[in-house]
Amino acid sequence: MTSLDEARALLADFPVVDGHNDLPWALREKAGYDLDRLDIATDQTGHLHTDIARLRAGGVGAQFWSVYVRTDLAGDAAVSATLEQIDCVQQLLARHPADLARALTAADMEKARSEGRIASLMGAEGGHSINNSLATLRALHTLGVRYMTLTHNDNIAWADSATDEPGVGGLSPFGHEVVREMNRVGMLVDLSHVAATTMRAALDTSVAPVIFSHSSSRAVCDHPRNVPDDVLERLPANGGVAMVTFVPKFVLQAAVDWTAAADENMRAHGFHHLDTTPEAMKVHAAFEESTPRPVATVTTVADHLDHMREVAGVDHIGIGGDYDGTAFTPDGLDDVSGYPNLIAELLDRGWSKADLAKLTWQNAVRVLGAAEDVARDEQTRRGPSVATLEQLDG
Repeated sequence: MTSLDEARALLADFPVVDGHNDLPWALREKAGYDLDRLDIATDQTGHLHTDIARLRAGGVGAQFWSVYVRTDLAGDAAVSATLEQIDCVQQLLARHPADLARALTAADMEKARSEGRIASLMGAEGGHSINNSLATLRALHTLGVRYMTLTHNDNIAWADSATDEPGVGGLSPFGHEVVREMNRVGMLVDLSHVAATTMRAALDTSVAPVIFSHSSSRAVCDHPRNVPDDVLERLPANGGVAMVTFVPKFVLQAAVDWTAAADENMRAHGFHHLDTTPEAMKVHAAFEESTPRPVATVTTVADHLDHMREVAGVDHIGIGGDYDGTAFTPDGLDDVSGYPNLIAELLDRGWSKADLAKLTWQNAVRVLGAAEDVARDEQTRRGPSVATLEQLDG
């Protein structure tokens, strides 16, 4: 039996819980939520990273669907867009009940696995989704959202992002209250995208395990989206899980350096580095032709997992590919069918099947169950918070 055969056999018993997939946003952008136009019951290769057949081929047993909205959607517009994203996931579940199972709890995840269905959970990506309202946070939880990433790429009023200038120095007083309320309702605190100061502040406050839904190791690849070792070292005491991501510019140092050079080239030609107008893309294409983009591979991602296991321990790592949220993917991890290639690589590196079962399934299920336990305890101590940003932050 080859390593790939062994990997597929292991995933049949302990499938992947993937922490982050942006399919709902891709469906919004590419099809205006017309699920007939991009039907994941059919092969979407060339259009999406995700469809049901490839999820099955990849050994995915549970998926946190991101209900992300852009940060330029602020205030009530961000809340409305988040609700539209949630509706998209609900429509997917209604269309594909034989394959996708709504999951709200760790027990639901186990039940879906026993039925051979893919447990489907939701994660909101960015605290702008709640418009500084704890009642809105609770409403999202009621609708099925089981984690919230505290920021996306930009700061919000109460939390600093990894890719913005320091604002409040991590979390403001209201930011700490958001974390406490997430603990109370049983919503996982997701620390992907946040500044290291925010990570540390959240760990200081949270009495429930935290997650990183799609972040890799900063020691292996020095990008602010990744997790520093001192934070990884705190996960055993917290009980949380860091879920490695596959995005090349976060996992391959050469890709980080290339992206910085490409961005500088855009600015030198008078364009914003994220400009996608035809004129800007000509400049970018010329740069890529003269300076080919570095390519990440399965081994690149495995290097991160080796390091994260060494620092945090095998009980505190997982997988969050960020499919349909990135334009580029590593060779061998081209779409959601690729997870067996990563597991085969880890088998070849000497990872035990018991450790791989933790990586793929057990750690993520344990963390959600632990958050539920904390919520039950917290709810005996206090009721819903009615604190406001203005009251706590001035």
